[in-house]
Amino acid sequence: MKKIKIVFALLCVIATTNIHAQTPREVWSKQKANAWYANYGWLRGCDFIPSTAINQLEMWQAETFDTATINRELGYAESIGMNVMRVFLHHVAWQVDSSGFKNRMNIYLSIADKHGIKTIFVFFDDCWNPTYHAGKQPEPKVGIHNSGWIRDPGQLLYDSPAVVNLLEAYVKDVLITFAHDKRIFMWDLYNEPGNSDYGNKSLPLLQDIFRWARTINPDQPLSAGVWNTKLTDLNAYQLSNSDVISYHDYNPVDVHRKTIDTLKKYGRPLICTEYMARLRNSTFFTIMPLLKENKIVAINWGLVAGKTNTKYAWDTPMPDGEEPKVWFHEIFRPDGTPYDVKETNFIKALTGKK
Repeated sequence: MKKIKIVFALLCVIATTNIHAQTPREVWSKQKANAWYANYGWLRGCDFIPSTAINQLEMWQAETFDTATINRELGYAESIGMNVMRVFLHHVAWQVDSSGFKNRMNIYLSIADKHGIKTIFVFFDDCWNPTYHAGKQPEPKVGIHNSGWIRDPGQLLYDSPAVVNLLEAYVKDVLITFAHDKRIFMWDLYNEPGNSDYGNKSLPLLQDIFRWARTINPDQPLSAGVWNTKLTDLNAYQLSNSDVISYHDYNPVDVHRKTIDTLKKYGRPLICTEYMARLRNSTFFTIMPLLKENKIVAINWGLVAGKTNTKYAWDTPMPDGEEPKVWFHEIFRPDGTPYDVKETNFIKALTGKK
């Protein structure tokens, strides 16, 4: 039955794609990108996953799609003036039930829109665990940062290269469905390509997804964020093929400022899709004003502490599960209490939220 669903989905995507552009469109001109960006004020928000989900699959699978928590926690974000969220997808949730998955995406967008929040969706990801499965997801490992987060497609791409056909159907189906949805700010095609020691092994899939997305040609811009200066081939491709420039920077303010100065030379809107690691001196107090001053979209990792355990640092596990003295990421506890009231008051002052 699953194979029948996949074949049907492929046929539907191929048929629908025929009414769209037959060849991939060009990268947006700088003029078009900046004209698009001029329609927006300063956007700020978080990489969002509800506190009840350990990874992307637990967020998006039908049996664990938690609208009550999503609504409550996006309310916390709204309360401090956040107005954009970056949200990871996963192809397995689509593979199991493509219609249900897209319906859940629409429900999420409706909830976010109710709170005045735009959305950036992320397709692929080279971070954390290489394998995964549909169904019940693992419980968090005590005191370990992102113990259950999963790559997409991860090891599957190398074990079963033909999965690229399924991935193409998935990406095109989602883009066709939401190509004109004004609740979506941008498509982030690939999170940290080359991570997990993949390096240039990720380049073919990165090239594929840009080509697939340009063939569909959604209204929203396409990007894939640069994150590691050592990945020169990947960086060059990302920077020359993104409509708007996105990037990650968890460094202190002086280094982050240099990153901004370097990326400004491309003459395109800048979107910081990950920052804020308190133990690395990347904080709201230091970085958020810099991003506002430069009208750079400011998206920090984490909103509510939960099953991802990202209040713990990347490289500092706490096997006893004790709360760290300084949270690495996150802003709120699950009950809506701020980790640091001075911090949330500062954010509200920057966003103009009373």
